[in-house]
Amino acid sequence: MKVYISADIEGITGTTVWSETELNAPDYAQFQKQMTKEVLAAIEGAFAGGATEILLKDAHDSGRNILIENLPENVKIIRGWTQEPMCMVAGLDSSFDRAIFIGYHSEGGSEKNPLAHTLSLLADVKINGEYASEFLINTYAAALHDVPVAFVSGDQALAEHIARYNDQIVTFATKEGIGHATINVSPQTTLKQTKQLVERAMKIERTKLQIELPKHFTVEIIYKDHIKAYRNSFYPGATFKPHNTVHFETNDYFEVLRLLQFLT
Repeated sequence: MKVYISADIEGITGTTVWSETELNAPDYAQFQKQMTKEVLAAIEGAFAGGATEILLKDAHDSGRNILIENLPENVKIIRGWTQEPMCMVAGLDSSFDRAIFIGYHSEGGSEKNPLAHTLSLLADVKINGEYASEFLINTYAAALHDVPVAFVSGDQALAEHIARYNDQIVTFATKEGIGHATINVSPQTTLKQTKQLVERAMKIERTKLQIELPKHFTVEIIYKDHIKAYRNSFYPGATFKPHNTVHFETNDYFEVLRLLQFLT
């Protein structure tokens, strides 16, 4: 059984300020280690649940965060960025049985995680009228290949967001955001729960986990800089919506991914 894991850092236990998430920043090393540990816990749970092969995408910032020396056999890792529209789930295709997201976070515009954003700090993204999380964008990308997402770890608001789309997807909340602070569970609790819950999620029927793609997509990219919005509105098929928004519509979700690849 092939399993795909995509790992971010803003939903990892403890991360609260940007300097804890940035490669080579003085506060980064502690949380690089925690990110690696949480990924390893997910890998252990996946193997315990029946996985025979895992592809891991380091999906934060430089794509070079996870300490690879302790990765077990039968795990391959994509480091850096392929520069293709699948982005945080690059390499995922229909050969995978299910996907797992580790360290994900609330969508841009949310007040529930001080590190909340969607793909960029320069813009927020709406899909079909709702603020879109990276979970939703990447879950839809997986759905292009009929691959369901089985487990997601991240902040409490993200867990609530996921339940609105499919409450069969197993989640674990590592933290809750309040203003510029976070209330975190014990890192050891996260490791224990991640391993156990991933193992459980591996045994849920794939059809129960699947999120269907909408038939039509209306996308709004809401920039902090109206000049950037105007410039990017010349992307093929896009229009400018005063005062700071690019509007785009399509029936093809890959075109949404392509749009986000170039405009965020």
